Amino acid sequence: MVSKSTLNAKNLEALGAERLAQLLIEISAGDAAAKRKLRLALAGAKGPREAAREITKRLTSIAKARTFVNWQNRKLLVKDLQTQRSAIMEQIAPHDPDEALALLWRFMGLATPVFERCDDSSGTVIDIFHQACADLGEVAKAAGAVPEALARQVLDALQDNGFGQYDGLIAIIAPALGPEGVAHLKALVEELGRTPVTVPPKSEWQAVGWGSGGTRYAHEMEERARQSTVEMALKDIADLQGDVDGFIAQYDPKTRKVPKIAAEIAQRLLAAGRAGDALGFIERAEVNDARWIPPEWQDARLAVLEALDRKDEAQAFRWACFERDLSGEHLRAYLKRLPDFEDIEAEERAMAHAAGHADLLAALDFFLNWPALAHAARLLIDRQDEVDGDHYEFLAPAAETLAEKHPLAATVALRAMIDFTLTEGRQKRYGYAAQHLATCADLAGRIEDFGPVEPHHAYAARLKTEHGKKTCFWSRMDG
Repeated sequence: MVSKSTLNAKNLEALGAERLAQLLIEISAGDAAAKRKLRLALAGAKGPREAAREITKRLTSIAKARTFVNWQNRKLLVKDLQTQRSAIMEQIAPHDPDEALALLWRFMGLATPVFERCDDSSGTVIDIFHQACADLGEVAKAAGAVPEALARQVLDALQDNGFGQYDGLIAIIAPALGPEGVAHLKALVEELGRTPVTVPPKSEWQAVGWGSGGTRYAHEMEERARQSTVEMALKDIADLQGDVDGFIAQYDPKTRKVPKIAAEIAQRLLAAGRAGDALGFIERAEVNDARWIPPEWQDARLAVLEALDRKDEAQAFRWACFERDLSGEHLRAYLKRLPDFEDIEAEERAMAHAAGHADLLAALDFFLNWPALAHAARLLIDRQDEVDGDHYEFLAPAAETLAEKHPLAATVALRAMIDFTLTEGRQKRYGYAAQHLATCADLAGRIEDFGPVEPHHAYAARLKTEHGKKTCFWSRMDG
């Protein structure tokens, strides 16, 4: 049976309205956020119009605020914004979607002044604006917004997207716009692209102390920003309209050769049943001298080759991707398509290739994730001189994974981290190095033959000789 003193809704109701009101007054004393929430609740009880008035007042106050918000007091701002957004969606939208839509646009307008005075390194503030942006689509549809007017609001918003608060807006708002509204928005965007950026009169830029060079630079930056807005909007609209050629037209010929862009174009052409055209963009992408090839381009090329029924080429490409990047995903796909028994031989060939790969850590990562722990252990032992102890993010979990069945390989990984820490004098890592050395001592009791690896007693003695003066480390060992 639940105690009557347990904090739950039923027990609190038993206190009665008067006592609860007194408690709320006491609890909210000195808590501005709690008071605002109570005011909103009182306003909501009078009706959506009164709640809207209360929300408007708070949004105006937030817009006018100038105090810088750092990571320490960011929670208060986040809570305030969440409260206002929730109130719009819960208290206003169900009863008056027109008013809710107007409030959401006003809420979104807070983004620029808020981010100009806020540290949002955690991304919590932008998440709230992205939620509100998503709400725009739902509320605009419920409100039955006039498509032409809504299109104009969308264009205005996209021109004020300096912090990415309106990312994805066109797709979000498309159901409310409908085909005619989307077409009208496209016309507005194209008109914006044709409209030259106005150069302020000489008297204005002289008044703020700009020379002609500064004015020209500002003018060029505004032109670039506008052009970027136009291109991004037209790409989103083209996607909505299924206009692949319209999407492609937003990229100049040189940009279309960027592997990631080529992949985006190819995927759209493929969806439109134009696999041959898609292959052309894939093949023209500049990947031959690239140090890193985007996985999107690799996936797009495979999808196109499969669509064209060029399965042998697709298989050869999967193997090439594995050879280059030790991609377990491509190797699995390659093996899956081989006839029975051929996959066993191919897997052995893949393991041999990985063992000789120039990037030891990449090979180790591949073996651990495949998983092929015996191969990972052999790699560490055979190439122990190449192990870079600075990469503890790889080596620490590798040692932990290998310790049970391959203690000698785990020891190699642990020693690499110990050697790096002591040789480089990384005192902040001394505690970890001491733990690693203690683990090596434990593992040594389970190693029957150290083979090419220095036995533990000799290794420990050498550490004492070479690093005996590092008392901070040895005091950790004593501890």
